[in-house]
Amino acid sequence: MNDGPVANPVENGAASYAAAGVDIDAGERAVELFAPHAKRATRPEVMGGLGGFAGLFSLKGDYREPVLAASSDGVGTKLAVAQALGIHHTVGRDLVAMVVDDLVVCGAEPLFLQDYIAIGKVVPEMVADIVRGIADGCYDAGCALLGGETAEHPGLMEDGHYDISATGVGVVEADSILGPDRVRPGDVVIAMGSSGLHSNGYSLARKVLLEWGHMDLEGHVEELDRTLGEELLEPTRIYAKDCLALAAETEVRTFAHVTGGGLADNLARVLPSGLSAQLERGSWTPAPIFSLIAQRGRVERAEMERTFNMGVGMVAVVAPEDTDRAQAILTARHLDNWVLGSIVRNDEAGAAGHAELLGEYARF
Repeated sequence: MNDGPVANPVENGAASYAAAGVDIDAGERAVELFAPHAKRATRPEVMGGLGGFAGLFSLKGDYREPVLAASSDGVGTKLAVAQALGIHHTVGRDLVAMVVDDLVVCGAEPLFLQDYIAIGKVVPEMVADIVRGIADGCYDAGCALLGGETAEHPGLMEDGHYDISATGVGVVEADSILGPDRVRPGDVVIAMGSSGLHSNGYSLARKVLLEWGHMDLEGHVEELDRTLGEELLEPTRIYAKDCLALAAETEVRTFAHVTGGGLADNLARVLPSGLSAQLERGSWTPAPIFSLIAQRGRVERAEMERTFNMGVGMVAVVAPEDTDRAQAILTARHLDNWVLGSIVRNDEAGAAGHAELLGEYARF
């Protein structure tokens, strides 16, 4: 074994991108592995194939006055759970959900998505798993995975660590855009059940359950009837097709995607001045994961409700006469739903639209 001084590769003329930590060959291998997954997530309007500098999408169809909608998002610190467990495909579905479920709020049909993966060291199989999840999500949302970028960041990110984000584009007819201007007093608020925490509040959840509670991600939790890791990695529900079906067959005024800020704050974003949503806590029972976090961390209810979705992932504001029809459509699509509340006038002059939760949960 030579214990002498290590030669400077630059002095020996040996400097290379690989020596600096970027493995181009690994990147090319990753593309080979995820290409079949990416090709599954397509639409007839996609032009060309993978590998171009830009993805091409032909805006076909009998649009009268098409308006493009765009949304960008990520998955947040839920990635830390995925990386700790070495399970990487589910967060790809989360990524798609966070983007397309924002697009559909205004009534836009998701057309395509482009992803960005920043990673400390490219492990082809890991990248392929991430893209597989993204492709699965795009397929379920009915949009194409038009392209993306994988960037290796040695020295900036640790090996095995990564962050993912995406931008999606959708289309809606100008006269069909949903939003606050359509909402009326007497409208009904219908809740669509979440699949768990979705992709928000994980900094608090991890702090309470893993750091303070010293819980094992691979340990079975009786209240959850599965391991903690399985619960925390449950993918975000993709509501895009459900919402589009609802908008096509009923008088939907607007949707609200319940993400960071919780139910009340996100619903308030799509309500006009002078109107308020009154929501009844007694209409549903939050899933056990929310109770577990609240009890283990002694988190006050107000903090829980402004951090987590509490079991409501998406809401629809519909005309009162379409309430039964809307619920029937969602039930037929195997989506848990219920009447959450209603829209009333806000007597405070000039008051901004807002939402408030009333009463007590049946069990929490």
